[in-house]
Amino acid sequence: MTRIDDLKAGVAVIILNEAKQVLLQKRSDVGKWGIPSGHIEIGETVAEAAIREVKEETNLDIEIKKLIGVYSDPHSQVFSYPNGKIVHFITNCFLADITGGELRCNSSESLEIKFFEQHNLPKDLLRMHPQWLTDALADKDLAFIR
Repeated sequence: MTRIDDLKAGVAVIILNEAKQVLLQKRSDVGKWGIPSGHIEIGETVAEAAIREVKEETNLDIEIKKLIGVYSDPHSQVFSYPNGKIVHFITNCFLADITGGELRCNSSESLEIKFFEQHNLPKDLLRMHPQWLTDALADKDLAFIR
């Protein structure tokens, strides 16, 4: 296993529009597309963190529908930042509905925000995110633990 500098709790939120397109953000730190995600702050619940991160990055208000899964496998959950820091994330991934707000790139963390057809996702997707999306689209009642 590679060197790991830190362990962080994270959240990711899969949002589908009425046409069942998936919302992705192009991240400014690595220049790749991904599901809106971020860190849980001290004193915050995972649901509060998910709602806050989506608002910060997309300007959308959301309601959590369900937990898709908890992801902790170091083979998929280790992320290398451009500054050389390597972080192992334990990510709680949710499915959410849009309840308000107007979609816009609302953060210095994002270069672009847009909806994509599920069968036509960008090629430069962060490596851990396809599994989250596959699990969300599997439409299972129980959460995945990976």
